[in-house]
Amino acid sequence: MIFFKQLWHNNKQFILFILLMSVFRSAVADWYTVPTGSMQPTIKEGDRVIVNKMAYDLKIPFSQISVFKTGEPKRGEIVVFESKAANNRLIKRVIGLPGDVIEMKNEVLFINGKALNYHSSQQKNHLVHAIEAIDNIQHAIQVDENQSNQLSSFKATLVPKNSYLVLGDNRRHSADSRVYGFVPRHELKGKATRIAFSLNYDNYYQPRDDRFFKDIYAI
Repeated sequence: MIFFKQLWHNNKQFILFILLMSVFRSAVADWYTVPTGSMQPTIKEGDRVIVNKMAYDLKIPFSQISVFKTGEPKRGEIVVFESKAANNRLIKRVIGLPGDVIEMKNEVLFINGKALNYHSSQQKNHLVHAIEAIDNIQHAIQVDENQSNQLSSFKATLVPKNSYLVLGDNRRHSADSRVYGFVPRHELKGKATRIAFSLNYDNYYQPRDDRFFKDIYAI
């Protein structure tokens, strides 16, 4: 008991800092290290993405218990969620909201029967890049023609209540709702906002200077 009293007395400020920082990262904001290229070209492997954990819910720190809802995901937003189906934490883009009917035909998405707009397509080697417009958000997508096209199409499907259909921007190289199904709302951790910093895994983990504090919604 004396030991703990001395520990508290000698390190009170540091302990309080660690405690407050832990609460902040648990309930307010945190960052997520992206390990794969499923969101390329928007997000790259090695990006540290800042996540606003209060975007959709105010939760009790260190728990998944929501005190009240603070907002609802919108089409085009990038969300981080704890997927029970994938047994992993994932980052994807919201495409379908509850009640939407979503379909994909040869890479082209249809929301409630209306095709999304695509433009500025370009091809470099086997990679095809295009700008996809979903509601008021425009973002880049990537199609790797060397990958199987089995994920390029799916039949019209209704998004259930309190669930979301999500996709990766790297359309043929993303395990998302086409693989794991819809994302229940309670699995959402928060909204991705920008890149804090980035390390290039292919170049000895050197920092990518052009990606520091980059807005992931800016094309």
